[in-house]
This record gives sequence, structure tokens and C-alpha cells, in this order.
Amino acid sequence: MKANPVEDLLDDLRATDADRCALVERLRNLVLSVDPKIKDEVKYGGILFSAGPPFCGVFSYEKHVSLEFGRGAELLDRHKVLEGEGKLRRHIKIETAQDMFRKNVREYVLQAFSVASTSVGKLRSAKNRT
Repeated sequence: MKANPVEDLLDDLRATDADRCALVERLRNLVLSVDPKIKDEVKYGGILFSAGPPFCGVFSYEKHVSLEFGRGAELLDRHKVLEGEGKLRRHIKIETAQDMFRKNVREYVLQAFSVASTSVGKLRSAKNRT
């Protein structure tokens, strides 16, 4: 069993594509900086973030990194950067570190975290009433 699966995934990525690994690490640090309760884990081939329920994930592909939101359809897309047309999921493609700023990534991460946190609060309230 691996001691730190996230670090192992990053090491593997670094060995194949150092630039893409640096982008994944920057995104990871951004997401983790939103709230100290956020945890990360390796799941579905990428890094999944949660503080209670999962709210986003970072996945590395051959030519880009994708920041994916399980409930992305609920996010306000003021900057028109969310992609995807499914009932729930949306993602932002990131090819360079500048895309993180140009596409206002932190704003979307904060929204996704808020949506997930609100859901947990509603669920706890409902359980307390029963």
C-alpha cells in the first residue's frame, strides 16, 4: 500500500510531463488553499477534492489539465469558461498557468466549495429535524 497516493500520482506525472505536473500541482494548491477542511485523494485517475462531499477534481490529459465539477451545472458561469452539456458536470480546460487567472479558476472553485458546503448544511439540518 502506498504511503501517499496523491504524491505518487504527481511523481508519476512528473516523470512523464514535468510541465503538466507543475500545472496540476498549482491547481491542487489553489483548491487546498480555499479551506483547511479540504482533503484530497486519488480517485478516477485524478485528484478528487472534498470537504464532506466531493466538489471538484483535477485530471491530467495528454494536452491539457481539466478542473472538473460534479455539480458544475449549478455554478454561475459569469466568465463563460465552463464546458460540458450534461445534466450535472462541467469542466474548465487549462493548458497554461495563465489560464488559471484568465479563466478565473479560483472563483469557480470557491463557488463549487460553497455549493457542496451548503448541501452538507441542508443535509445536517434535515437529519436534525428527524
